[in-house]
Amino acid sequence: MDALNTIWSTFFDLDAMAKAFPDLLTVGLPNTLLLAVTSGILGTALGMLVAVAGLSRHRWLRWPARVYTDVLRGLPAAVTILLIGVGFAPFGVMVWGPNPYPFGILALGLIASAYIGEIFRSGIQSVDAGQTEAARAIGFSGPAAMRLVVIPQGVRRVLPALVNQFIALIKDSSLIYFLGLLASQRELFRIGQDAAANTGNQSALVLAGLFYLAITIPLTHVVNAIDKRLREGKRVDAVDPDADDFDTEMDAAGVAAGGPAADVLDIERQTR
Repeated sequence: MDALNTIWSTFFDLDAMAKAFPDLLTVGLPNTLLLAVTSGILGTALGMLVAVAGLSRHRWLRWPARVYTDVLRGLPAAVTILLIGVGFAPFGVMVWGPNPYPFGILALGLIASAYIGEIFRSGIQSVDAGQTEAARAIGFSGPAAMRLVVIPQGVRRVLPALVNQFIALIKDSSLIYFLGLLASQRELFRIGQDAAANTGNQSALVLAGLFYLAITIPLTHVVNAIDKRLREGKRVDAVDPDADDFDTEMDAAGVAAGGPAADVLDIERQTR
């Protein structure tokens, strides 16, 4: 019984949680979301560039993209954050002062871009080659076919994996504490760790973990819902290319007239 009381008072002390709650809510949560969202946007933009470069026919684009991906995926996240955040700190001080956030966001964004680039690459490669051929047949150039036909389909197929990567990014934001944070810059983990170190009680750290769960668990369910939706697909009644009222049938099936899908169906009708 004493052991259970000790465990309860060490990890679930409501008074200790109540003291840490305001800082976790007003300081830690906004900072964690700021780090995750900004680095996620950066990582997504860079990841798309890495994916396209990795699929290029030109070696001078393809090889650097693969080296970039292998290195950043192979290094521990903490090492990358320290190399960038500490190694380039003197330059950062001259530009924006002693604020570790810009380099922290850059490091997290670079790490995320390596994984997101592979996610995008697998999604683009999963698109049937016939989609590109059909786009070229209706007058799209190679880059336009990639941008308007292939990439949108590829991204849609990997949305669950992208959300999973964003969840990982939320958790990795806790590593920014390695760079040294002011009281107003602390994220969820750092606030919980400081409170635990000051009181010798782990309840504040448990509460910080609950904040992470409050963010990641709903996102996990969003991933599952997206994945289920994409696997089931949107049911559309078949369009008969030989029908007399072809345009009316396309409208009823939800295919935009004049769009790429409509043009592909029109090509199929004309070749019969």
